[in-house]
Amino acid sequence: MNNGPPGDTLPAVATRVVVLGAGFGGLELATEVSGRCGADAQVTLIDRAEGFVFGFSKLDVMFGRRQAEQVLHRYAQMVSPSVRFIGATVTGIDPATRHVETTAGDFDADVLVVALGADLHPEATPGLVEGGHEFYTFAGACRARDALRDFAGGKVVVAVTSTPFKCPPAPSETALLVHEMLEARGLRDRSEISLVMPLGKPIPPSPAASEAVLAAFAERGIEWVPERLVRELDPARKVAVLGAGSGESGGGELPYDLFLGVPVHRVPQVVADSGLAVDGWVPVDPLTLETKFPDVYAVGDVTSIGTPKAGVFAEGQAAAAAARIVAKVKGRTPDTVYDGHGVCYLEFGHDRVAKVGVTFVAGQPPVGDLEGPSAALAADKTAFGANRIRRWFGHEWA
Repeated sequence: MNNGPPGDTLPAVATRVVVLGAGFGGLELATEVSGRCGADAQVTLIDRAEGFVFGFSKLDVMFGRRQAEQVLHRYAQMVSPSVRFIGATVTGIDPATRHVETTAGDFDADVLVVALGADLHPEATPGLVEGGHEFYTFAGACRARDALRDFAGGKVVVAVTSTPFKCPPAPSETALLVHEMLEARGLRDRSEISLVMPLGKPIPPSPAASEAVLAAFAERGIEWVPERLVRELDPARKVAVLGAGSGESGGGELPYDLFLGVPVHRVPQVVADSGLAVDGWVPVDPLTLETKFPDVYAVGDVTSIGTPKAGVFAEGQAAAAAARIVAKVKGRTPDTVYDGHGVCYLEFGHDRVAKVGVTFVAGQPPVGDLEGPSAALAADKTAFGANRIRRWFGHEWA
């Protein structure tokens, strides 16, 4: 109802869109909604980190191909005038009222998007902190870089410690890049490399990619230990204790001189406390990314949607959710659905990269393909990263 003078209209009220987490999913969704809605949406993006780092950039730092400062994209450098970034820790989420508490104050949303990812817990694996190195956090990758730099040869074990885990190809990439590094330093003849994975194949959705990786392992003399997890390390004896992965058998030990581990992944505690999570992760409609709470979406690693926990899938989910939010803001009926498709890059070493495309559709087996590896796809991977930094941060990535 308009109680102003004749001819006046009520001012438009911007839809408050609050996005928790500024990884692949959060950055993509905030960029899309703000860019397509303009003043009709007030987009607030909240993250506790200093900046964004691609998962593949951690390997670049770990193997000395980039300096840490070169791969950290600081949120303070974001230039989008229509996205308000808040550097804060989320301390409470009420999905029923879409009320969020943070160390920088409280926020109320008309549309709430949870994109807080998975928290990493190296301390959950006995002995890992004392006797090994995790390489999935930025700080962990930097410490692993130092350990690799000082390594004089011996037994290297790359291993996964629990499921689910982010970026399933990353452990295979790490084993291949360890081989390349040791070979370049003249240490390969005195070293052994083992990869312990809970999966039956390196990349189950893509048989072609798995075959290429296993062939590379055989060619390079990398031991492949499938369907196993490392349950604990014994730093005193320098052994990794194995347990069952996706198969039924387990047990045994692997000696190591250098251990590089994928740590335990868990839903952030603030999400668990909110009531959003069921059996450890947030269930969503696989087509719309909606949770059971009205106008509350979840995208990326925090969900149990069924796709791998990887940035490209978080980005695709965010794009679909963003399209539905844009339609709502503009008063249209949302009709966009998530197609389950994602493309990731797979490092083989020696400047050769493969491209793996996988599509996950609920109720159907995943379908995957493989392109490469080749030197040309290494440039394609670089362009992939540069394009996203341009879109999300508004500047060129030198």
